[in-house]
Amino acid sequence: MEKVLKKNKILIVTECFYPEEFKINDVALQWQKEGYNVDVLTTVPTYPESEIYDGYQNKLYQKDNWKGINIYRIKAVTGYKTSLLKKLLKYFSFMILGSFVSLKIGKKYDYVFGFNMSALTGMFPAVLIKKLYKKPLTFWTQDIWPASVYAYGFKKTKLLSFCLDKFVKFMYHNIDNIAISGKGFEKELRPYCKNDLQFNYLPNWADDLDMSMKEIRLTQDKKVHFTFAGNIGKVQNLDNIIMAFNSLDIKFQKKAQLNIIGNGSALEELKQININDNVVFHGRKPRNIMAGYYKASDFLIVSLINRRIFSITVPAKTQTYIKAQKPILAIINGDTADIIKEYNLGYISNPDDIKDIKDCFMKAINATNDEIMKFSLNCDLLTNSIFNKDIIIDKLLKLTVCEN
Repeated sequence: MEKVLKKNKILIVTECFYPEEFKINDVALQWQKEGYNVDVLTTVPTYPESEIYDGYQNKLYQKDNWKGINIYRIKAVTGYKTSLLKKLLKYFSFMILGSFVSLKIGKKYDYVFGFNMSALTGMFPAVLIKKLYKKPLTFWTQDIWPASVYAYGFKKTKLLSFCLDKFVKFMYHNIDNIAISGKGFEKELRPYCKNDLQFNYLPNWADDLDMSMKEIRLTQDKKVHFTFAGNIGKVQNLDNIIMAFNSLDIKFQKKAQLNIIGNGSALEELKQININDNVVFHGRKPRNIMAGYYKASDFLIVSLINRRIFSITVPAKTQTYIKAQKPILAIINGDTADIIKEYNLGYISNPDDIKDIKDCFMKAINATNDEIMKFSLNCDLLTNSIFNKDIIIDKLLKLTVCEN
């Protein structure tokens, strides 16, 4: 293509890539269609079950290809789903082994793009290429260090704080451009960045949904269906949501059903605290059939516990819910709640207040058809503007290849 310059080789550094389902897959494919030579440095696929995918061998180093994209894979640590030690090993393994591979392949690329989906350690191979080979480096940040480290339970000691602050500042002082998936990220990250670094708000977009798909039948009789879909862990706040739903008066319980779709570390505990037949655990479902569940739902739930770090985090499912054109129940504080309120996409409640969550359920059960239609229309408008996939990927490309 005419617009592509001679400098057209991009290396994407990411801990997860196809066949794992993340937004970076769409980015790589679209950039390749634009005429760029795109390669990926990642691990052998294991997410989310922390087991090696069928058809893959967990070798120390290997190379494969997906739709013309060269993928350099390093050995993965498995079993991290239930072991904190193995999760830490997973992060440091990619940091170390990925660095060796980046030393070998990094020189041939014109640009480096880091998809910072979780631990910042995963971006070290990208920073190493920047330092040694002077290649322009862009981060697309989905998580915030060091704040997220403490949010997930690590005690903020003087030694840990000193080490993390030094590491985070080193990392962010060696990037040329940054895109953030949440507006509140800038305030948290600014102290660790160069003064002249410009922050670019480029949020996640919705998963591809085939809304022509036949809806899944969730009940034989007509009910108001509330659906949560995604990872089921401690931070998703589902214990409070279930307790609030269980506390509804019987007349409301008969009118509604709470559907929980997904898997995770908190699943069994949630099943134990539930006392209601109208709370249904469906298990994990393939992403390509989720549209059928969304169509069958009346409200979609996005939720996180009340921590400062999560108040500036917009879960990726939010955009998918919006694209499904379904009203949203936002049991969350901060940026996500602001989006739902500002654009009138549904109802919000305090994640700490079980009575407030209960009242939110009742309000939704009693919602009129006109209210629900208005929420749905507003979702459609937002999908085609701020959360437009093509626009965001194009802006990420221009940022990466340093186009003004």
